[in-house]
Amino acid sequence: MTDLDLAPFPSLTPDDIARACQGAMDACDAAIAAIVALPAGERTFANTMLALEDATDEVSLASGAYAFMAHVAPDSALRDAAREWDQQLDRYMVALGFREDLYEAVRTFAATPSARELEGEDARLLERELRDYRRMGFELPAAQRARVREIFDALVRLDVEFRNAIADWDDGILVARADLAGLPEAYIAGLRTVEEAGETKYRVSLDYPELFPFLSNAESEELRRELFLKEQRKGGAANVARLEEALRLRTEAAALLRYDSWAAYVVEDRMAKRRESVDAFLAELRPLVDRKAEQDFAALREAKRERTGSDDLRQWDWRFYHNRQMKRQYAIDGFEVAGYFPLEACLEGLFAVTQAMFGLRYEPAPGAPRWHPDVQAFDIHEEGENEPLARFYMDLFPRANKYSHAAAFTLRRGRRLAGGEYQRPVSAIVANFSKPGAGHPSLLHHSEVVTLFHEFGHILHQTLTKAERARFSGTATERDFVEAPSQMLEHWCWEPEVLGRFARHHETGEPLPQALLEAMIAAKNLDSGVFTVRQLYFAMLDFAYHSPGFDGDTTATARRLHDVTGFPFPEGTHFQSGFGHLFGYDAGYYGYLWSHVFGDDMYTRFEHAGPLDRATGRAYREAILERGGTEDGDALVRGFLGREPNNAAFLRGLGLDGE
Repeated sequence: MTDLDLAPFPSLTPDDIARACQGAMDACDAAIAAIVALPAGERTFANTMLALEDATDEVSLASGAYAFMAHVAPDSALRDAAREWDQQLDRYMVALGFREDLYEAVRTFAATPSARELEGEDARLLERELRDYRRMGFELPAAQRARVREIFDALVRLDVEFRNAIADWDDGILVARADLAGLPEAYIAGLRTVEEAGETKYRVSLDYPELFPFLSNAESEELRRELFLKEQRKGGAANVARLEEALRLRTEAAALLRYDSWAAYVVEDRMAKRRESVDAFLAELRPLVDRKAEQDFAALREAKRERTGSDDLRQWDWRFYHNRQMKRQYAIDGFEVAGYFPLEACLEGLFAVTQAMFGLRYEPAPGAPRWHPDVQAFDIHEEGENEPLARFYMDLFPRANKYSHAAAFTLRRGRRLAGGEYQRPVSAIVANFSKPGAGHPSLLHHSEVVTLFHEFGHILHQTLTKAERARFSGTATERDFVEAPSQMLEHWCWEPEVLGRFARHHETGEPLPQALLEAMIAAKNLDSGVFTVRQLYFAMLDFAYHSPGFDGDTTATARRLHDVTGFPFPEGTHFQSGFGHLFGYDAGYYGYLWSHVFGDDMYTRFEHAGPLDRATGRAYREAILERGGTEDGDALVRGFLGREPNNAAFLRGLGLDGE
């Protein structure tokens, strides 16, 4: 194995996972024991702060290589073992954060003259470590601190249970062949079939490659409704109970830590800094977006009235009538467009563009250990260099019990090691694009091309880091900034100069027709208001759950705020049970919109210079991607833009010019 090979994935067993994770904790324990045993007068940055980073990185590596299998392992025994050890590692890190002796070691070093002379990342590391201890309750009396620890332990358990329930949820609808009217043959061919009473039925699951095309194309409103409502109940009542328990515990912890709410606690270390700043951001955005949403809804209702005689628009109608408008107003058929975006060509285009922009070279790594035959591995090189900088994996096709969304995972962070060498980062994209079959490639809807570019934006952020400390490596930035680089890369999916490099029909090789591309660009803002108020709803709901005044009933709050979406509330549902972001992004979902503003603003430099301007690409790499969390996100953006950021580009991107 090379230093980029994290684990022997093909031969991995549950015992291997147990040994690796337990070994990481044992190694960390031994290193921590050495740190706390040092006499106070001998403390230095190297033997205390760097030693602590070395120790905890052992656990981080085990999490990235082994606990990660909970999301992707094809074998149920491996997934179960990984889930168990993922929870144990999280509990271990929580316990480590509450160690009095370790806190005393860090505090003692912080009081030394050498600590006061620290600069740059090192000073920032110490400041952040001390802040973490305060936020864990180390300024509280012992009994209150013990209760905070109990709560954090319980939240780890609930997080794992909540996510597992979503991952294991297996539901869908069974339909006859005639019920698939409106859907293309390529989609139908990819569905599983079952025999029922001598009739072949087709199973449409809640996996996105099946769910979204069905909601967009199926002519049967009743079946769209049935499938949509099932999706809105994912996770089940048990997950509603888990979420509400977590919310009670978060509120209690916030009160113990002297915050008015969990939202105030979370936002303190984000770009927003204060709960009130988030409230103001969402409140300012809503009336602006509402104006566009009203226009969108009027057109959608008219489209439904034309077809059915009714303008009673429901959520299960949205994608269908959006798709109908695309076809009628802009002559755009999503499946026709997908014909020009075979996955392999999209990857080639994505690679070619980002290599040219950022001075890189990607090389396939066929010998890299992989957890499934579908997985591909690539090493990233500086242009003209033989030694790789980093590695990334791509696990792009759905399979049973795999992580059901699209995400980029950090498997190993880049950082400077004690011996002076740099630990090379490793990351992975996990997605669920349609799998190629006999005689047909994987074809991406344009929205999936956008998803691919988005997640690769995270990969670049994770792997091009030059941060010295793992604490600030890659995407280890403020959580309300971390999406900005990925959202910015989405812009390339709309640039004719970029699409012209790879959008070719999978059968004819013909380029994406200019007229079709112009129609796609013209239609870009179709229903942008509807989409954005939906994001506003998610952000406002998440923030309401974690703010003063929440009464503990998550479904009642979801119903109360649902008018933000413009749709009637679908009674009998509890979508929050399947909304995984409520763990991990708790009180932080607003960050998607917040960072979108910054991502759009950063792209204005490329608008002026050209989307493939290498000098601008290099400046962006150096100012944003390489810096990670070494400075606050707003400072990084100001440095790249050379001015104060604003929301003008974001509003323009929604079709709100001059608003």
